[in-house]
Amino acid sequence: MELDSKSKKEIGKRFRKAREQQKLTQAEIAKESGISTGYYARIERGEEQPSLTTIKILVKTLKVKAGDVLPF
Repeated sequence: MELDSKSKKEIGKRFRKAREQQKLTQAEIAKESGISTGYYARIERGEEQPSLTTIKILVKTLKVKAGDVLPF
């Protein structure tokens, strides 16, 4: 199921907020998550729709709950 651009941007904004609260760079999160920095940056900008598996990995890496980053 494809999310609308508003939802993707909101997810990205929430991932960015969680990352910034921990004072981590996009590169650090990407490396710990096993994804490219460019892909993670596109997620934060709302240009990509990460799979549930990727969301699960990012949530664990950022030590937040899925509800903290999913707007629904």
